[in-house]
Amino acid sequence: MKKFSIISSVIIIILVIAYGLVGNYFYNFALNANTEKEFLTGNPHLAQSEAVSAEVAKTSELADVAFSKKHPPITTSIVSSDKLSLKGHLYDNNNSDHKWVIVDHGYTSNNTLMVRWIRNFYEKGYNVLAPDLRGHGESEGDYIGMGWDDRKDMLLWIKTITDKDPKAEIALFGISMGGATVMMTSGEKLPSNVKVIVEDCGYSSVMDVFTYQLDDLFNLPKFPVMNAANTITKIRAGYDLNEASAVKQVAKSKTPMLFIHGDKDTFVPYEMLDDVYNAANVDKEKLIIPGAGHGEAEKVDPEKYWKTVWGFVNKYID
Repeated sequence: MKKFSIISSVIIIILVIAYGLVGNYFYNFALNANTEKEFLTGNPHLAQSEAVSAEVAKTSELADVAFSKKHPPITTSIVSSDKLSLKGHLYDNNNSDHKWVIVDHGYTSNNTLMVRWIRNFYEKGYNVLAPDLRGHGESEGDYIGMGWDDRKDMLLWIKTITDKDPKAEIALFGISMGGATVMMTSGEKLPSNVKVIVEDCGYSSVMDVFTYQLDDLFNLPKFPVMNAANTITKIRAGYDLNEASAVKQVAKSKTPMLFIHGDKDTFVPYEMLDDVYNAANVDKEKLIIPGAGHGEAEKVDPEKYWKTVWGFVNKYID
């Protein structure tokens, strides 16, 4: 009996250690901001699709470069609720229209790679605030918030705008993880200054997108791997992957929202578009760009993309 008890204890210890090792591995793999995300390099789901026109892309890139040279940003910052210094770029349009937009980048990206969207909003008369999300760019943070903790930071960025301009009319825009960020923000109590939200290829929930990637990259089941990853995430990052749901947040939203996705997106699966769109009980619209992969909607059909964005946004911000 004693021998059986010892064997059982050893097995339990081994299982606990294995559980922790698995959880730590996948935490470092996906959420540790200080580890290289090698799975993004050469990832076939992120390969440029044939629908992207080289000529159109070149024209847009040249416009982006010219804009960056002509309009160097002002660096600004906030201190998060957990005492991180978060940086952002401010493009002040020096006008009295009170039009503002916060532009959020994607996973492992930063605000310097959002010039395309910054430029288009700026040229429409918007003051643009482009944060580096926690753990990205010049912002502090040892972990990636996946939009969930970032939603709290967004509330602080919104406050910096309303403190500066109490009459501000604010749009929120985000792509990929930034899209998830603005959707997750939408479910919080927002000031009336926030008039409209545009999300581009954001995921339905962190657990859903990680489960999808786990199967795609490793052919592993959700249980027990994601359970272990979630336990370690709660310990090391302080949030629960199961709670980090854009679907649940959008369902609580009171802000009009435009949802954008490419129908060839296999990194954040195109099917997730309907999950978030159907959850929204607000004025809403859906834009599907045929042939566009992940984050490519604007590159594949910029004319339709921006016509739809302005057609929606202009209904709520003059």
